[in-house]
Amino acid sequence: MIRTFFYLVAGLLLGLVIHIVVILTLPSLASNNVATKLSALGQVNRTVVLDDVARGADNPLRLDPELAYAVCRLNLTNAPGELAGTLPLAYWSVSVYDRSGTVLYSATNRDGIGQTLDIGVFDPAQTRLLAEQKIDVAEGLLIVESKGDEVYVVVRLAPAHNVMRQRYKEQLAKLGCRNIKL
Repeated sequence: MIRTFFYLVAGLLLGLVIHIVVILTLPSLASNNVATKLSALGQVNRTVVLDDVARGADNPLRLDPELAYAVCRLNLTNAPGELAGTLPLAYWSVSVYDRSGTVLYSATNRDGIGQTLDIGVFDPAQTRLLAEQKIDVAEGLLIVESKGDEVYVVVRLAPAHNVMRQRYKEQLAKLGCRNIKL
């Protein structure tokens, strides 16, 4: 009787552990995730302006058709990354994502940033060098720390009128996406 109860509890605990392990590891094993789709868009250290999404058309990244998007893919293996430039007065937002799709940082122009966007993304070792003042960065650089070496910075612009969309996309294309020289 006690032996049967022990086997029953052990089986339930083993089943629980297996379920938790599977649930936590499956997202990292997925081959069709957002990072994979963004990696296919372009090279590292280059701003890529995404094509407009037509209403009712295929939208694998689930983009809002009212917004204009740019993606900057950074690799922090050899140096910190930076996205810098000037954006229009209209509403815009910026988000930094790691490879798993976790948001590391997010802000809008209504957070007091203004029109100038200057974000530096550092891994933990680079952040430590920055704290020890072994890396010189420009004043006003907003520092974001990433645990991984591959990050994506997504900028969204909301044109007030559709005729402004092309001009906004040209402004997005001018954003500098690069590694900071050490």
